[in-house]
Parts: sequence; C-alpha cells; structure tokens
Amino acid sequence: MKSIGIRWTTYDRYRNEIYLTHERWQHITNSMNHPDMINYEEHLKLTIRYGKRSQDTLNPQKYRYINSFNDLPEDNTHIVAIVLFRFREDSDGKPLSNNYIVTAFQKQIG
Repeated sequence: MKSIGIRWTTYDRYRNEIYLTHERWQHITNSMNHPDMINYEEHLKLTIRYGKRSQDTLNPQKYRYINSFNDLPEDNTHIVAIVLFRFREDSDGKPLSNNYIVTAFQKQIG
C-alpha cells in the first residue's frame, strides 16, 4: 500500500508554500527513477528554500528550482526540483495555493 499525504512543507524565497507528498518521494527515489536522491532529502528542501527558480516556457504553472551542492555523488553538482503551482478551493470556495514537488533529481551543470 502506498503512503499518502504530505511528507513536509517549506517555503521558497518568494514565500510560496511548497510541499512534498509521500507518494512523490516514493516516485522520486524509486529504483527506476532517481534512487540517488534517497539520502538527499534535506538537500531537496534547501533547493526549494534557496535555489534559483525559473518558469517553464510551455507550462506557466511549472517551475524549476536549481541549487548547487559540493557533496553530491559521482560528478553531480546540482539538485533540480520540478514544482507545479496550482490552486484548490477552501470550504468557502476561495482559491488556496496548492504548490507541490513533482520530481527531483541530481545533475552535473557547468
């Protein structure tokens, strides 16, 4: 059975609340995806908090966060996180932000 629910929540440098679910963490660290991320969850949080953010040109709700680290395995230099910025309604029908991490991976840049 899959774990569901929010694993953790943090804020980016623009004060946007962003969360990671248990399901997405399982997806990220799955052996078919990015198992090298398993020991770098704190790095992922730091990437969201302090990383450089860029908006996707084809999907304006999609943002890429990138942050460099000097302790990643192999020749990787950065962690990249993909975040979707969405909205949901509260009980009164008012929009609430619903920003969540879709995936994250390590990459050699530069």
